[in-house]
Amino acid sequence: MSWREEIEELKQREALAERMGGAEKVARQHGRGKLDVRERIRRLLDAGSFHEIGKIAGRASVDAEGQIEDFSPANFIFGRGRIGGRPAVVAADDFTVRGGAADAAIAGKQIMAEALARELRVPIIRLLDGTGGGGSVKTLDDPDARTYIPLNPGWDHVVAALAEVPVVSLLLGPVAGLGAARAVTSHYSVMVRDLAQLFVAGPVVVNRLGENTDKESLGGSRIHTRNGAIDDEVANEDQAFERARTFLGYLPDSVWELPPRGERHDPADRSDDALLDIVPRDRRKVYKMRTIIESVVDRGSFFEIGRQHGRSVITGLARLDGWPVALMAEDPYHYGGGWTAAASQKAVRFVDLAESFHLPVVHLVDNPGFVIGSEAERAGTIRHGARALAAIYQANVPWCSVIIRKVFGVAGAAHSNGHRVQYRYAWPSGDWGSLPVEGGVEAAYSAMLEEAEDPEALLEEITARLNRVRSPFRTAEAFMVEEIIDPRATRPLLCEFANLTAKLRTPGPTRLRYRP
Repeated sequence: MSWREEIEELKQREALAERMGGAEKVARQHGRGKLDVRERIRRLLDAGSFHEIGKIAGRASVDAEGQIEDFSPANFIFGRGRIGGRPAVVAADDFTVRGGAADAAIAGKQIMAEALARELRVPIIRLLDGTGGGGSVKTLDDPDARTYIPLNPGWDHVVAALAEVPVVSLLLGPVAGLGAARAVTSHYSVMVRDLAQLFVAGPVVVNRLGENTDKESLGGSRIHTRNGAIDDEVANEDQAFERARTFLGYLPDSVWELPPRGERHDPADRSDDALLDIVPRDRRKVYKMRTIIESVVDRGSFFEIGRQHGRSVITGLARLDGWPVALMAEDPYHYGGGWTAAASQKAVRFVDLAESFHLPVVHLVDNPGFVIGSEAERAGTIRHGARALAAIYQANVPWCSVIIRKVFGVAGAAHSNGHRVQYRYAWPSGDWGSLPVEGGVEAAYSAMLEEAEDPEALLEEITARLNRVRSPFRTAEAFMVEEIIDPRATRPLLCEFANLTAKLRTPGPTRLRYRP
């Protein structure tokens, strides 16, 4: 007896599943300027590498003879594949099947996708477009329906994955409810501008509360890449796929491995004469920190993360002599590089990423302290700043600081953990202390200035006197800074740091768990 009949039925079911929500729904998806879910998977993964799991899960209707008349697949597709030659799990919403709503979902597929990534110790990439299995009141329109106490299916796997494997979320359409929670429970997330939106509840629900909003004004990428909910925005879906590939290229497949070394195409001893003149002598003038970053890391290797959020702190991944590193720096164009509440939150999450995946940290420092003023106090800056300090002092990965200019106050102490052995270098432009002289003289000498016949002249005299002991060389005399270096030596020293510390890192889960 042959099983050909069952094999033919299997092929028929698979063919029906590949129709997704049907020709009309797929055409509507394309009409919105969006790829369908199967196109997305093909463009993301290495050609021919996708192995789908649970393809024929869904609802079939049969005739009186038991022959299939129609089939509606689940609105979620997942499986194994390869990205840049390395294995990964892909989990994708199919908006053409009931817009990703709960009454078309099969929770077991989502749960297994998250569990499979953990089991195989490989990254998971979520292609989000819909509610991600979230609620729909339509599920109640059934005689046998009942309400339930909320329980996010498989959320234990979603949370645990953060401490074990890289998690990437790409928002490729409107994402609400449980899908929104998945989006932000990631190590890296990207929205497609004008195509994707993110919200707890969409405009139809929100407008019942008296607002008058639409999808873009409620949850567009301009909102969520600036409030820190989502890391980055791109112009189209292919750019989102490329960002995911690039991000994963810096990380190991899991915390049980070390980040892979890339090609060494840039001489480790390369120096750049332009660094001699990049920092102005006038401390009130700004300069481009990203120019310094591009100069000292392997050419073209800097991958910035979260540029629009917490803008006084720059974060991203880079390579030094091929070794992946986590790079953090202050941007003097925003608050003079001072740490805001948002910048502190950004730093916490970034340091947690480095700690989780054993990435050495390089910190290019120009931090005048926490941003001050009424707005900063209302934002709870000191609370968020103290969390950033805690993250830095709890980190165990190798850490190298290069003091470019300012290091002041409590926030300045976040340039490194001062109780560890220091890989620390300072440029001759270094300027540090408990308070900048410019801001502290008037407070420290207020009584004397009030009594002076010419307060401005006295202020100038005191400032000049204090500036004479401001030289970083005096700090070096007391070995309170280990090395003052020629800026042109920065890249060679950082590459040496990356090579020296490569053998110090050990794979495995960290003591502190990553929080989204």
